[in-house]
Amino acid sequence: MSKTTSPLGVIETVYQQLRVRLVTGQLRPGLRLKISQMAEELLVSTGVVREALTRLSAEGLVTATPQRGFSVAAMSAAELLDITRVRIEIEALCIRRSLSLGDIEWESAVVGAYHRLMHTPARDGHRFALPSAPWYSAHNHFHDSIVAACDSPWLLKLREQLYVQGERYRLIAASMIHHDERDLDHEHQQLLAAVTARDADLTVALIGTHFFSTAQNMLERGAEVWLEAD
Repeated sequence: MSKTTSPLGVIETVYQQLRVRLVTGQLRPGLRLKISQMAEELLVSTGVVREALTRLSAEGLVTATPQRGFSVAAMSAAELLDITRVRIEIEALCIRRSLSLGDIEWESAVVGAYHRLMHTPARDGHRFALPSAPWYSAHNHFHDSIVAACDSPWLLKLREQLYVQGERYRLIAASMIHHDERDLDHEHQQLLAAVTARDADLTVALIGTHFFSTAQNMLERGAEVWLEAD
């Protein structure tokens, strides 16, 4: 770390580094986090690591246990389904606000995000390869654009927190389960049609199916091998 970096800046940097490791599965569920070891690896003080872990604990990515310190939050099939259900409910609230308030510029942005998604190759190489990073970026941008006109910072903040939790499951499962044969292009086409028609009920129903199908796919295609037993 640079000597000119402020204490808050150092904490933020370490927080972001650890957050990426947690979400992408580089730090496995249940792993005990040794603060002194992490501080030595990251070239920072133990206080900085402790502060970063405290923030990550508040997000549910790390578990803090009295007298035992910090560990990577466990994962389970029950939690995945609970996250998915709550995520659908929060997404629905954001969608209804966005569709009621969105203007023509917002709608144009949604259409543009859809076209970007459709013109981004989903896979590098053969059809059973994992979706590419550019495709995931375009996919997330499309979903973000749908709720972009929502006027509630707190709803959007909760949405982001649930998205991060969902991504943790998806990214850890990605290399362990078989390719999903769903027709995602068709699902996104249906979503765009519902959004541009300002049909909030249909959009909410479609997004619920879209999210829940992803969770079900993880559970049905072998993700239970790395999830805790219920």
